Amino acid sequence: MREIAIKGQKRETTGKKASKLQRKEGLIPCNLYGEVRNEKGLPEALAFVAPMTELRKAIYSPHVFVVNLMIDGKERKAIIKELQFHPTTDALLHADFYEVNEQKPITVGIPVKLNGLAQGVREGGKLNLSIRKIDVTAPYKMIPEILEIDVTNLGLGKAIKVGELSFEGLELATPAQVVVCSVKETRASKAAAAEAAQ
Repeated sequence: MREIAIKGQKRETTGKKASKLQRKEGLIPCNLYGEVRNEKGLPEALAFVAPMTELRKAIYSPHVFVVNLMIDGKERKAIIKELQFHPTTDALLHADFYEVNEQKPITVGIPVKLNGLAQGVREGGKLNLSIRKIDVTAPYKMIPEILEIDVTNLGLGKAIKVGELSFEGLELATPAQVVVCSVKETRASKAAAAEAAQ
């Protein structure tokens, strides 16, 4: 996985009013959830702010990053867990990070890349990508940037489901019955099949 560095500082004040002021200054309120737990055993969040200029690099990108967060001089590795955007302006309002280490498995969505010319496409069909990412579970060091899937033997009217895939060292967390890609019949492929049947 690619890595990116983001600097932040602890939030001394929290709440809606403080968050609004921070956003006006170009800072985004964030939480980091990690190893620290409260008396109820629930993950305790470290509240901090990070500049939108730095967050933008990790958010508006097709890549999945491990983020090297430098909060008040202390480095912590994390992944982006959740983002909240304004419903009308699409401005980023809040970001949640999840602390990671080299041993602990994490679950993240990794982009899918289809390789090869499908048999069904050669027969006039249309290749259809149903999901752009597959959720995988593994220690972050073992997670690739993309999941490559060979579609060369995919025939007309056929599909590849998550359950048919396997990648070394990765556990697939997306349900097995989910269709990743398929080759749909088109008018041209139906006409070609009818002609071949005559």
